[in-house]
Formats: sequence, structure tokens, C-alpha cells
Amino acid sequence: MDNVNLSNYLSGKKVLYIATKNSDYIRISQEMKLISENASECKFIVSEKKGYVKRCFDVFTKTIGVKAKDYDVVFISFMAQMIVPFFKMKFRNNTRIVDFFISMFDTLVDDRKKFKANSIVGKFLHKIDDITIKNADLVVTDTKAHAKYFSEEFGMPIDKFSTLYIEADTSLYHPMTLEKPDFLKDKYTVVYFGSILPVQGIDVLLKTIDTLKDNSRLHFIMIGPISDKYVKPQSDNVTYIEWLSQPELAKYISYADICLAGHFSDTVGKADRTIPGKAYIYKAMGKRVVFGDSTANRELFEQNDDNLFVPLGDYSRLSRLLDELSR
Repeated sequence: MDNVNLSNYLSGKKVLYIATKNSDYIRISQEMKLISENASECKFIVSEKKGYVKRCFDVFTKTIGVKAKDYDVVFISFMAQMIVPFFKMKFRNNTRIVDFFISMFDTLVDDRKKFKANSIVGKFLHKIDDITIKNADLVVTDTKAHAKYFSEEFGMPIDKFSTLYIEADTSLYHPMTLEKPDFLKDKYTVVYFGSILPVQGIDVLLKTIDTLKDNSRLHFIMIGPISDKYVKPQSDNVTYIEWLSQPELAKYISYADICLAGHFSDTVGKADRTIPGKAYIYKAMGKRVVFGDSTANRELFEQNDDNLFVPLGDYSRLSRLLDELSR
């Protein structure tokens, strides 16, 4: 299924939208916009409270108070696992759409390696995911690769899935020409930003920086909270920045000659099934990008002068590529 099918589910319907997330989160605002453009009527239950527990309680309270019969469609988004198991009877007569943007099992077991798949917690997370996905008439994913994986993992027919790719906030991220600061002038500037999760392959990036630490022609800008468990190469051609506001982030991306999107990990299965959110931002700003050569990335991007691919986990190939580009 594709995005047209998702729109058909919403077209002319009375839609209730529920998400345990704030409304300016890009995935939430994207879906709220889609619903507003297609539904005949819509109600949004989200929360602007700080702290996830407070947001969940706020959304729970609001959801208890709504009448299911007033709506044709119930669209449950961010962390649907926190809503569906508790309200599956309430919404049993509605058409139910679930955005499976985050799988608890996939995230905590495969990606972050917090629990083993066959542990009690691992089995519990799998069960919660299973209940959530099995109580949906339509499951929304961010890539076709994820739809295939979840279809196989949870025994859900593939024709019950729809892919909705993420979008960048173009009010913040758009092509801009800014003069580079002095320390980047005459340098081939390589920019990366991220939340530094295993799926992103930060180890691959740090090995790349270490390999190229004597290359004075280029300069790395690494934006994100890199923990002490990683050894950060120290050299004159790398600048580490722990956090930036979105407007400041956009400025640094504008300085880039090339941006690193990834994902680069070859040990986390999710890396092959996910298009990094940063990729959409880089492309919205008209940047040349290096991608990990994954199934998901190949869904939207083709190899050309502006989209360069390197094998997952291959820091030596990434190092050679950046060395060549900086010449």
C-alpha cells in the first residue's frame, strides 16, 4: 500500500487522532496536516506537557472522555503501544489506523540492545507490539522495508500496511547561502548530527575521523551527545558540538560541502530498514549527502553525484570517499 491508500482511509471521514507526543514533533504535525486536508471532521488528542509520563496521563484522561461512536476512524500515532492495549475495546467498532513508527521490541532489543529477545522483558515487549499491530485495520510505517519486516515478524498481511515517509520542516530547513566562519574557510566541511544511537553507527564515524585526522584539507563538524563510552579522536580537523537549537543546526548544515546521513551500523538490523530523519533535512536544504547503502535508503534515493552510498559498517570506504572529495 502507498500514501494514496492512507488518504483514502481518511477522506470524508470523522477522524480522532491520538498521540502521546507534542504537536510540533515533525511526525505528528505531518499526520495532523494530512488528516486536516482529507477528513470531513477531526479531533486531535495530543499533549504539550513536559515529561513523557505527564503527557501519557494527559492523553489518557482526554481519551477516556471521548465517545467512540462520534468518529469513523481512530488514528493512533506516536507510541501507539501506550494507547491501543488499554482502549482496544473502546474503539473496536471504529476503523483503526496505527502508526508503528516506533516498535518497542525492535528499538529496545535490536537497536539499543537493552534486553535479549528471549528474555522475559523481550518477550513482553514483543507481545505489546503484537497486540498493538493486530488491533489495527491499517498499519503505517516510515519505510517499505519496515512494513516488510513487521509483516513477517508479527504475521500481519502486507496489504494491511501503508508507507508514509517522513518530511522535513521546510520552514526551518531550506536552501540557504551563509558565509562560513573563519575556522571553516578553505576547508572541505563534513557535517553530521544525530542523537547518537547504535543504529546510527557512531563507531563507524569516529573511526573515519581517526583515519582522516591528519587530513588538513577537510573539517568534521560532529553535532550530538557522544557519550564517554566512545573514544572521540582529538585533532585540529574536527569540532564536537553537543547540542544546537534547530535554527543554529540549519546554519551549520548550510556550511557543509557534504553531509553524512547514514545509517552506518552493520550490527543493528534497523539500520537497513530505516531512512534517517536527517536525510530529509539535508535534502530539503539541497545538500550533497552520503548514505549507508541500505534497503530503506534505496527506496527514495538513487546513486548519483548528490547521493553517495557506502557499505554499512565500512569506515575505510567512507574514509577513502571523504579523502577523495576533499582533494
